[in-house]
Amino acid sequence: MKLTFRLILSLFIGITLVVAVFSLIQINDEKNSLQADIERRSIILAESLRESVVTLVETGQTERLSRLVEKFGNRERLKGVAVFDASGHVISSNSFLKSHISKAPVEVINALAEKSPKSKFIKIDRERIYLYVIPIFSDVFEEKPLIGALALFQDASYIDIRLKEMWKQNMLRLLALTISIVAISVLVIKWNITGPVARMAEWLKELRTGKIKNPPSYVPVKGDVLAPLVNEVTNLIKTLSMIKAKAEEEERFKAVTDSLWTAERLKEFIRIELGDKKLFLLSNREPYMHIKEGENIKCVVPAGGLVTALDPVMKACDGVWIAHGAGDADREVVDREDKIRVPPEKPSYTLKRVWLTKEEEKKYYYGFSNEGLWPLCHITYVRPVFRKEDWIEYQRVNEKFANALLDEIKDEDSPLVLVQDYHLALVPLLIKQKRPDAKIALFWHIPWPNPEVFGICPWAREILIGMLGADLIGFHIQFYCNNFLDTVDRFLESKIDWEHFSIERRGQITTVKPFPISVSFEDFSDNVENKAKLKVKLIKELGIKAEYIGVGVDRIDYTKGILERFLGIERFLEKYPQFIGKFSFVQFGSPSRTHIKQYREIMDAVEEVADRINWKFQSNNYKPIVFLKGYHPHSKIIPFYKIADLCMVTSLHDGMNLVAKEFIASREDESGVLILSQFAGASRELKDAVIINPYDIESIADAIYDALTMDEDEKMERMRKMRSFIQERNIYRWTRDLIASLVRL
Repeated sequence: MKLTFRLILSLFIGITLVVAVFSLIQINDEKNSLQADIERRSIILAESLRESVVTLVETGQTERLSRLVEKFGNRERLKGVAVFDASGHVISSNSFLKSHISKAPVEVINALAEKSPKSKFIKIDRERIYLYVIPIFSDVFEEKPLIGALALFQDASYIDIRLKEMWKQNMLRLLALTISIVAISVLVIKWNITGPVARMAEWLKELRTGKIKNPPSYVPVKGDVLAPLVNEVTNLIKTLSMIKAKAEEEERFKAVTDSLWTAERLKEFIRIELGDKKLFLLSNREPYMHIKEGENIKCVVPAGGLVTALDPVMKACDGVWIAHGAGDADREVVDREDKIRVPPEKPSYTLKRVWLTKEEEKKYYYGFSNEGLWPLCHITYVRPVFRKEDWIEYQRVNEKFANALLDEIKDEDSPLVLVQDYHLALVPLLIKQKRPDAKIALFWHIPWPNPEVFGICPWAREILIGMLGADLIGFHIQFYCNNFLDTVDRFLESKIDWEHFSIERRGQITTVKPFPISVSFEDFSDNVENKAKLKVKLIKELGIKAEYIGVGVDRIDYTKGILERFLGIERFLEKYPQFIGKFSFVQFGSPSRTHIKQYREIMDAVEEVADRINWKFQSNNYKPIVFLKGYHPHSKIIPFYKIADLCMVTSLHDGMNLVAKEFIASREDESGVLILSQFAGASRELKDAVIINPYDIESIADAIYDALTMDEDEKMERMRKMRSFIQERNIYRWTRDLIASLVRL
């Protein structure tokens, strides 16, 4: 009904406007014609009277002039005739004018003054009058002086009557035309549109409410007008049926799970969202490395946040992880396709290894990636080094990874690909060029600097172009997303959409979003029956005596702030000597990138500072710093998380830092204090940690003191909030958010 009313109203307004415009044009033409006619008749009459009037005025025959004026003044459509002298005084006029005009009209004065005819439409007794005035000149004298004026007063009311009649006729035509067109339109609309649409709506309603259980392959509506719509609705119904089935299946799944994301829930989500599709993941570092121990081969998990975060995801997805095979026994355990099922104790997904030569590893990994991009993106004032030969090798290795993936996805339709980190920045474009149907996400695990800093890289544009081959680029926090868009805006010709945080370049649209990575909460949640006994046991194994234990877990890297941490501990013991002999800090340090000079130097510096501080404060079995250098599995680290009074994360710059989240996930007792650098991405989420500036040694010392003396209730309140946050925003939810964002682009 509303639609019909709007259509009728639209038709009425449209027809009215058209008729009104044409009526205005027609009536205006008629008005001009009638006015021209009255003017023409006035000119003819005035010219015919002028000679007689001139003679009578010059001879002074006033009586004859009056009879002439009266005679012509009573003609049809002529209201009156008046004769004026040269001064504008009335010489003679008919009876009508005598009662209505006491002095000369303005047009008479103007005609006398300008000695030329004048005319105008005027009102007399509310009647429309056309006044036409001509000056009259003497015929006696040769100079023909002005002797007066002749004025004709024509009745022009018939013009208004005629125009009103025309308006009336046009309005009647408008009414008849509108009724006819509206009636015909309503019938056409009802028969061909509203009726079929109503039937279609009723059918869709029955389908939605479940009255039609199995939708047919066509919509029961006929008509040429709606044929395209019918085809589209038919296809839509098929799609909706599939979506409804999927939604019902997911709803059933949600009904049997709680609100937290778990490995099982992620598996079900991926099964529903991806169906039979596999998840393909590429990273430089492999999740499992095989190394030789004498005559035996041992499987170890490399240190690093990337593996910690993504291994649980791949276990849940049963996908394919493509990575560099760096272990000295890696080749001995793979099949002919360089694949192996991992983890060894419970194979859950496929690891495909990519082999690199020593030269490739040196220039691509140690050179361009970690002497160039790593210090470039971490603001720790270590100068990045960029060499042309490293860049060439970086490109080649990225092509090698891309080819390995392309070989895996050759039989896959619209494969889903997750590319990890700065080592493989060129891979997204290499894949997209060969497989434009692939949906590609690139997750950048380290910080992204501002445009001025990133511009230091000689190949900044090439890296950005490679990254923009991805459909989705993820960073840990919004700040890095902002920096990335600023960088693209600075270096590339592209369209930046700041509202939706997307970049369009050469037809490719890339969405940029924050995805704060996390940990598998459940992997760290084994309860400890007696924390006190465990603490005594671990301290005894370390061969020290201590009442309070702090813990730190890091790769030995100049970005981790280990030196600043140790100096903070030294200052703490200087400021608060009552803790000497009571507080020991256990630092797990995994050597990393030792082929690079800066890493060897930081390793030596860390050991030297630890030895100096220990020499300064140790006595008997007391050591303030226990530095455990080497590879340490989580099974060895987690017990220290559980018994530590505090955990220190003093990164000088860090994308996220998962040690902070691992420590929180480990604390079922809701005790312990996290001391966290303000320059770690995790500080944006973990507001209840003790936040410090790692460059401020005094603040580190005071933070240690505050942590050790903090009220137990406050400790538990802080830890409870952070645990709740990490439990809800765990690695499975991170994966869900990332995959859902990619799939639904």
